[in-house]
Amino acid sequence: MINTYQTSVAAPPVPPRLSRSQQVLFPAPSQGHSKSLLRFLTGVVVLHLFLSVGGFIYLKQNDTMHPSQLPSAEGKTAHRSSGKQETSNKALARMVVKKSDQKGAGYLEWDMGHSVLKSVSYSHKMWLTIEQPGDYYVYSRVTFSKLDPKRPLVSIVKLRESEKGKEKTVMQAFCNMDSSGAPQLSTATQGELVTLEKGNQLGVWLHNLSVVSYEDGATTFGIFRL
Repeated sequence: MINTYQTSVAAPPVPPRLSRSQQVLFPAPSQGHSKSLLRFLTGVVVLHLFLSVGGFIYLKQNDTMHPSQLPSAEGKTAHRSSGKQETSNKALARMVVKKSDQKGAGYLEWDMGHSVLKSVSYSHKMWLTIEQPGDYYVYSRVTFSKLDPKRPLVSIVKLRESEKGKEKTVMQAFCNMDSSGAPQLSTATQGELVTLEKGNQLGVWLHNLSVVSYEDGATTFGIFRL
C-alpha cells in the first residue's frame, strides 16, 4: 500500500536524557540571623519560667495567709471616711487685720470680709471665741511701720475664760527699730501651743495702734485646733 499522507510540520525534538539526577539548592540562612533567633527563643523561655515560678510563689503565700491578715475593703473605706470627717471638722481661724485710725492702746480689729473662720465664733470685732475645746496652735504676726517714742514695740495675745472673765497674757513678742527716722518696718512674730476650753476668747492687744502696718499680709492672727 502506498502512503499518501504528507505533512510539512517537523517532528518535535527528542528530550535529552539525564545521566544523573540534579540537586536543587536553597540558600542557607546566615550565621548572624541564626544567633539572633536563638537568643530570642532563649529569652522567651527564661521569661516564661520566671513568670511561672513567681505566680506559684504568690498563690502559695495567699493560701497560707490567715483570713484576719487579709485587708478588708470595708475597713479601708471606713478608715478613710473617718479621717476626712475628722480633718473637715477641725476648728481654725485666720484673721486679716482691719485698718483703723485709732490711736493709743487697744485690741486689733479684724476684717471679716477676708478672714476665715471654721467652728470659731467672732465677738465685738476683736475676740475669737472657742467652740471646740482642745489643744490649739495660736500664732500672730504684727508689723510696725514706725517707732513708738514712749513704749517698746510689742504685740500681746490675751486670753479670757469668758466674755466677762479677767484677761491674762498668753504670749508676747517684741521687735526693735532704728531710731534714725528713715522709713522702715519691723515685725513681731510668735506662736504657742495653748489648751483652750469652750467659751474662751483670744485677742491681740497693742500699746499703740497708730504704729501698726495695715498692708496686705503684714499683720495677721490665727488659731488651729490640733
